[in-house]
Amino acid sequence: MKVWIKALLILVVVIVAVKVSAYAATGTTHLGFAMQSGSMEPNMHVRDLILIQSPQRTNIITCEDGKIHDYRSFNDYGDVIIYQPNGISSATPIMHRAISWVEKGEEMPNGEPAPHEGYITKGDNNPSPDQSGLGIEPVKPEWVIGVARVRIPYLGHLFKGVGGTVIIYAGIYAIIVACLMRKKKKRRVKKK
Repeated sequence: MKVWIKALLILVVVIVAVKVSAYAATGTTHLGFAMQSGSMEPNMHVRDLILIQSPQRTNIITCEDGKIHDYRSFNDYGDVIIYQPNGISSATPIMHRAISWVEKGEEMPNGEPAPHEGYITKGDNNPSPDQSGLGIEPVKPEWVIGVARVRIPYLGHLFKGVGGTVIIYAGIYAIIVACLMRKKKKRRVKKK
């Protein structure tokens, strides 16, 4: 079998193994997100890679509850969640801290009654919550994509978009080809 075909098959096996392992560990096919703004400074930075866990595999703890139970995540009370604003799947996900929970009709930070129950969220570096006039409703649990768990500095730009994925796969493929070529060369030397 030609080296490049064998390398491609190995790459497919590696990708499947990584995806299956990641899903088994985190409960989600989204492994992580690149931090795209400074809204979570100083606890998360632009270009950080943030690894996540499925919201079905954990309880989301708000900042209010975190203070009561002394629970911190990313240097502050409560969990950081990644969510689809207003449940719009085509919108860019937002990664902000869950500040509190409101029931339908309770007062939101903008003074209006909540249209439904959900999380009030805020970027650590933002002056006010997302639900303070930005047109973002309280975050329903089904809008939450994941809960931030690990920050890896500077790797976010590598995993950003299709281009980043292609670059990573191409790099892994090149390493596999190089290893197979080296192995093939060693076999030729031993035969002589």
